Amino acid sequence: MSTPSLDDMLDDLRTLVEIESPSGDLAALGASAGAVASILERRLGGRAVLVDSPAGPHVRWSGGGPPRVLVLGHHDTVFPVGTLARRPFTVQNGKAYGPGVFDMLGGLVQAVHGLALLDDRSGVEILVGCDEEVGSGASRALIEDLARQCRAALVFEGAGEGGALKTGRKGCGTFEVVVTGRAAHAGLEPEAGVNALVEAAHQVLAIAALNRPQAGTTVTPTVATAGTASNVVPAAATVTVDVRVETQAETERVEKAFATLAPAGTARLEVRGGIGRPPMPESAALELLALAQRFDPTLTGVRVGGGSDGNLTAAVGTPTLDGLGAVGGGAHADHEYLLTAAMPERARLTAHLVKNLLR
Repeated sequence: MSTPSLDDMLDDLRTLVEIESPSGDLAALGASAGAVASILERRLGGRAVLVDSPAGPHVRWSGGGPPRVLVLGHHDTVFPVGTLARRPFTVQNGKAYGPGVFDMLGGLVQAVHGLALLDDRSGVEILVGCDEEVGSGASRALIEDLARQCRAALVFEGAGEGGALKTGRKGCGTFEVVVTGRAAHAGLEPEAGVNALVEAAHQVLAIAALNRPQAGTTVTPTVATAGTASNVVPAAATVTVDVRVETQAETERVEKAFATLAPAGTARLEVRGGIGRPPMPESAALELLALAQRFDPTLTGVRVGGGSDGNLTAAVGTPTLDGLGAVGGGAHADHEYLLTAAMPERARLTAHLVKNLLR
């Protein structure tokens, strides 16, 4: 098997990084989708199609024939427009830096250049979503439909530590607890009000008690807002909660607990959100990990707490291997980077997996 050109890969990576693409910015995502489509067509031939959605355009490319292997990625990032001016794309000392290089533009480039090594790509379906960083609400149905048609899903999120493949993920979701009280003057007649902040404090303690770390469950209040002025009994408060679970049983327990939250006083409660991504069990990746290890016996699998679109493909019963993307670190942080020397070899791993899955 030949080795792709690192210079060509870095050129494509630069192109994608320098078109900033924060989730929810429809203009930026439109430009980014166009760049992804152009790279797909130039490197793989055929035609890439932009699939419109309320969240922006997804990019889909097909190698023709019945779908057999789904290659999954996303082109949205967590960094707002303007980050590039402060942190431009650079390559130095064997590392590439810039917003989104690790999560997950580098993985997209590796996937495309790996597929370009194959003479026959019939049966390959590529889907690059525009809303993975905000939960894949607008791409979920398309992802699940394609996954059901394929015998395997390969997800190009960044690799685990040391280049490990991701063979299991926790289910994850976000809840929002909205508390409605009644405003009053805090000095003249506080008893006439219903203090939403006090109620929110009771709820935070009740929510934190849902933690079961021994079962792999974390329930973490992360953001709270309340009040309008120092002399006003707060009439409204909101608590945002991050939830991670390892099993379906824990998913059901936590969702039931949120659904049955009761106020400690006379304020009203409304619970929004849920666990949108189900757990990805390690059993979904066993066969594919073994296939990857035929290419490189040193590859290992790791279970991680973060979610991805791999959770969705595994949940519909499709064997799924994640973490095939960039080797590096610093996802969602200013020091985000990837190791450039690993890029051609990860592309070759992609070609090995897809070639064998298409047989």
